[in-house]
Amino acid sequence: MSHAFRHRDILEIARKNGKVTVEGLAQHFGVTLQTIRRDLSDLAEEGRLERVHGGAMLPSSTSNIGYEQRRVLNAKAKAAMAKSCANRIPNNISLFLNIGTSTEAVARELRNHRNLLVVTNNMNVANILAETQECEVVVTGGNLRRADGGLVGKLATETILQFKFDLAIIGCSALDEDGDLLDFDIQEIGVSQTILQQSRRTFLVADASKLKRSAPARIASLSEVDTLFTDAPLPDPLPRKCAEWKTDVVVTSGAGQTAL
Repeated sequence: MSHAFRHRDILEIARKNGKVTVEGLAQHFGVTLQTIRRDLSDLAEEGRLERVHGGAMLPSSTSNIGYEQRRVLNAKAKAAMAKSCANRIPNNISLFLNIGTSTEAVARELRNHRNLLVVTNNMNVANILAETQECEVVVTGGNLRRADGGLVGKLATETILQFKFDLAIIGCSALDEDGDLLDFDIQEIGVSQTILQQSRRTFLVADASKLKRSAPARIASLSEVDTLFTDAPLPDPLPRKCAEWKTDVVVTSGAGQTAL
């Protein structure tokens, strides 16, 4: 069977079951695991599926994929972006890290920084930095989102309003073609907008998969972000818009980074 027909059938199976696995598809089609991984990568690049650990699922514009699946999705790219981002974070500052697996990757890279005040509404970030003696950690209150350890709602917003951060490190669920940052949780939107309001500078960490997704709620525009860290060149016309907005774009890879 040609890959085109296989792709068609993979999408049909995904529509019926909501998700496909590498092993299940390899057995179904009688091909190697490597062939199926290549098929799923091709379909993900076309925006027709989202890669998750061990398989793929249909992209959603109304609900996010599970935390454990997001944590392993594009893990190498997130680690490279996080390292690049952390290299631009000075010592002796206050910063906010919000909810997301990309910001958690940044937190891991901050463990050798000195004299940081980190405020977060992400329980995972707090746990990552808990043993870092040179980092004072403040956790906002809020409603605990058990799915990913996020704290959202009025209490989280009220805590953030008590600070003025030197820098905010944020993520998003999707990045629209017009440069809008999008998310799924309405409660999280208000928290994210307050973070932007209370920060002197903002870094966004978002891998290229965010450009192939959609979400229903708008956080802000890339025009409100100082630097975007991503793992692939932005599609037109975003590079031109970012230049107009004076939003720096840093593209990272395993080989290094490029500033656009």
